[in-house]
Amino acid sequence: MSILAIVQARMDSTRLGGKILKTLGDHEVLWHVVDRSRRIRQVDRVVVATTVKPTDDVTAAFCRDNGINCFRGSDEDVLDRFYGAARQYGAEHIVRITADCPVLDPVIVEGIIDAYFREGYDVCRPGTEFPDGLDCAIFSFAVLEDTWKSATLPSDREHISPYMERHTDKYKVGMVDTLTGLGHHRWTLDEPEDYRFLQELFRRLYHPGEVFLTADILGVLEREPELMRINSAFARNEGYLKSLEKDQALAGRKGGREP
Repeated sequence: MSILAIVQARMDSTRLGGKILKTLGDHEVLWHVVDRSRRIRQVDRVVVATTVKPTDDVTAAFCRDNGINCFRGSDEDVLDRFYGAARQYGAEHIVRITADCPVLDPVIVEGIIDAYFREGYDVCRPGTEFPDGLDCAIFSFAVLEDTWKSATLPSDREHISPYMERHTDKYKVGMVDTLTGLGHHRWTLDEPEDYRFLQELFRRLYHPGEVFLTADILGVLEREPELMRINSAFARNEGYLKSLEKDQALAGRKGGREP
């Protein structure tokens, strides 16, 4: 059984350009995401899936210089990029991780992987009350391949797992709810304010060679709740909401029919 963690990463970002190579502690954001992904006990290999755009030459060079597997594919069709990476590395199961989650918790991901196999799910992810920034999902290569063949909406090609989660007629979908009441926390990296917030966390918690976990972050925020005000003005899943707008525009051009 082969479990591949695929980290989607690109330098272009409309809200915070070059965010994946900004520094937190003594390393770049992408380095932290890969390091945390490698600490997931069930994962056999980690690969960064970036784009073929010239702007991501620096991403590929960063991976090469740091001994990180790298696959390059489509910019906008992230689903095709994921499928290409999974095929190239012979994955039987894929853990989807995004490079805007530098405080990804390996222990939480392990719990989701355990639930995926224990319950026989086709796709499994955290529940809706997890902090924004602990995002992940696991699914089989067979499900990924079927999604790659079937999905047509822009949001499904850009975000991958919503198609799987929506089609419960085809897939057994699971959510893990080990955390509750934390959905208002924002630990992701999309805005300059997010970067400021994460810098404050790393100043308080980061030690070279170690990773701090969800409980450590909650402890800091319990002692210093004012830190949450740094980036509290932003809505969750803004990128996905923008993709849904593309879906609506496409449907309008086709006379209101879903493609």
